[in-house]
Amino acid sequence: MDSVLNRNLFFVREHVGVFKAANNYDILDPETGQVILECREDNLGFFTRIFRITDLKLLTPFDIRIRTPDGQQVVRVERGAAFFLSTVNVMDGADESIGSFRQKLFTIGGGFTVLDTGGRPMFDVKGKWTGWNFRLERDGVEFARITKKWSGLGKELFTSADNYMIKISDVVPKDNPVRLLILAAAMCIDMVLQEHRGHLWRR
Repeated sequence: MDSVLNRNLFFVREHVGVFKAANNYDILDPETGQVILECREDNLGFFTRIFRITDLKLLTPFDIRIRTPDGQQVVRVERGAAFFLSTVNVMDGADESIGSFRQKLFTIGGGFTVLDTGGRPMFDVKGKWTGWNFRLERDGVEFARITKKWSGLGKELFTSADNYMIKISDVVPKDNPVRLLILAAAMCIDMVLQEHRGHLWRR
């Protein structure tokens, strides 16, 4: 596992643009502003690009690669076309499965259960429609928090774009694959839960 993943704070900055089809982000060191990881959706098909700028965006597949600036893949987040609830697959740098996310039904604000490679629950992603404040936890133990509220950064960084902070708890050991799942969860929240919330608000 790349040593950059052993830090506990990551700032995620969305690439914005008019009629933006691909979902691209930079992950920065919040103390220095240095880009430490890049999230790119490189292989976007023609029809997916078309549907991304319509109300069918929520149904489209995605395939996001998180890489170091020199191009080394550290995690991949992939979903096929979704017609009801999403199941998102997560792979490591060698494209080996490390788990998946299963969207919950009838939860307040939406959420996911994070599963291991055998389909067994590992922890839950919980949050609210009314804000961007998600907890990754199991049995009352918080593994990480994903939020737009962070006193250590200027308010200008938390714009209407999907910019947010990931804070990993000290209970998660260094070099543990759970760190990959936490990064993947941030992409999953943005691509599934938050896009769905924005769609509802626009209607």
